Amino acid sequence: MRVLFTVSDWPAHYFPMVPLGWALQAAGHEVRVACAPSQARTLERAGLTPVPVLGDLDMVFLTRFKNLTDIKAGTWRYRELPGLHPDTGEELASLDGFDFTGYAQECKRRIAAETGKGLAGVLEFARAWRPGLVVHDRLSMEGIFAARALGVPHVAHLWGPVGTREDDPELHPLPVDYTRAFPRHGLPEMGPGLVEYVIDPCPPGLTPPTAATRLPVRYVPYNGPGAMEPWALEAPERPRVCVLWSNSVSRSYGAASYLVPRVVRALAGQDLDIVLPVHPDDVAALGELPANVRVVEQFPLHLLLPTCDAMVHHGGAGSVMTAATAGVPQLALTFGPEQDADGARLAATGAGRHLTGDRATPELIRSAVAALLSDPAHRAAARRLRAGNEARPAPDRLVPVLEHLAATGRLPADTAPEPGAAAPSARAAAVTAASAAL
Repeated sequence: MRVLFTVSDWPAHYFPMVPLGWALQAAGHEVRVACAPSQARTLERAGLTPVPVLGDLDMVFLTRFKNLTDIKAGTWRYRELPGLHPDTGEELASLDGFDFTGYAQECKRRIAAETGKGLAGVLEFARAWRPGLVVHDRLSMEGIFAARALGVPHVAHLWGPVGTREDDPELHPLPVDYTRAFPRHGLPEMGPGLVEYVIDPCPPGLTPPTAATRLPVRYVPYNGPGAMEPWALEAPERPRVCVLWSNSVSRSYGAASYLVPRVVRALAGQDLDIVLPVHPDDVAALGELPANVRVVEQFPLHLLLPTCDAMVHHGGAGSVMTAATAGVPQLALTFGPEQDADGARLAATGAGRHLTGDRATPELIRSAVAALLSDPAHRAAARRLRAGNEARPAPDRLVPVLEHLAATGRLPADTAPEPGAAAPSARAAAVTAASAAL
């Protein structure tokens, strides 16, 4: 069987798909990954075969552009953070003198051109290679487009607690076909109705809303390549806290959104072992560090967390999900709608706490971490997430289901898929709403 993966232009979106790609290859199937050229090397290092035919739509550029749009509309909630120029990253103290209308039109033309390039590129490759199944990440409509044009089944692969049917449009659960390529090729309009199946790696409590048939799978963390250091095998003598921050946050929201130095100051003087997995570009921003802080680079998170007692992070789905698989209580300090939703839904499980970045004072950070380390309810909830994940089928168990879907266009009769959830739980929805109001 030939399986085409299509991925959007951000590794965190498709890293959860990597173990499924390995499982399909181990079962003797061919896997190719349609991607932007910028993602080819990352996919090669993951052991998958990239096909760099998609357009380059960098997620940092798109986030910066969205932020400027919010500033222009008066809906920007981080008054203390300047907008960043989408291309250069230059901080814009105000939009006075900046031709936002003209620039916005140019951005929209660029986005449409890159989207059109990707749709044309994946269709040309798919027609030549003839896959029997397409698996795409949530924001990669190129996979839906190619599968529908060829008449083969397709499955969306989620990466975290945000699903394909969300009430909040700010979460952008699915991409929009601004190019009108779908109707031009005689296909239905792009929308939630085209997503019939989703592979959901979230354990009970974090399952995201979707109207599609849900195929549950165990979340197997892949955080990129890296070596295992012997010290990480040893249990620490005092509580260990991992503090992780995505480089994309400060690139999207500016230097003031890099909260790791604030977290370190908040925890200074505590009897803790603090580990900072950092991007090389962020080392200089850390300044002088206390003796109980260890900085590590290129260290996969899933190798570190089993020895940690708590984790502080930016609310990215990869961080939330990897910590959940390790059964580690978490504190999410978030910027951006999707990270806000991740943090709120995590807090609703009891396995963590959530603060939006503008409210994350050292005092609140210190108090939240102390609660994660001392409150047995947080530890118990974190263990429930880990147990829920371990009870789900491993990626290799999904291979026969996908084989049958590719061969017949339907699921096997003995498959027990989970129905799509119409909405988050009442408690999760309430926490999400409350967080958005802060």
